[in-house]
Amino acid sequence: MSKADKEITYNELKGLLGTSSNLLLIDVRTKEEVQRGKIPGSINIPLDTVESDLVLDPAAFQAKFGVPKPPLDSPELVFHCQTGRRAGMAMEKARSLGFQRVRNYVGGYKEWSEKEGK
Repeated sequence: MSKADKEITYNELKGLLGTSSNLLLIDVRTKEEVQRGKIPGSINIPLDTVESDLVLDPAAFQAKFGVPKPPLDSPELVFHCQTGRRAGMAMEKARSLGFQRVRNYVGGYKEWSEKEGK
């Protein structure tokens, strides 16, 4: 898998946010970081709970996060953090659990907030 297949840019993510019903954007920052600002439509699963939360049964995942659990072949599963490092780790954890098409928004919340003027 090439680097381009693993990463998503600001413009690609911005386009998906408005059009893709399959997009699940997971913010792996801490709850405290998320309280200071988040990308609209993202859910917060801190890095230290990514593995345990992604193996929840679908009903438990839905109850905990308010969105359906992504299937292993989810076409639009994107992780992000502040600058991309933790999201890369989360992406690898998801791959080890069998998720096939997972991407990292490497610009992270830092780039998002700069471009969105937040």
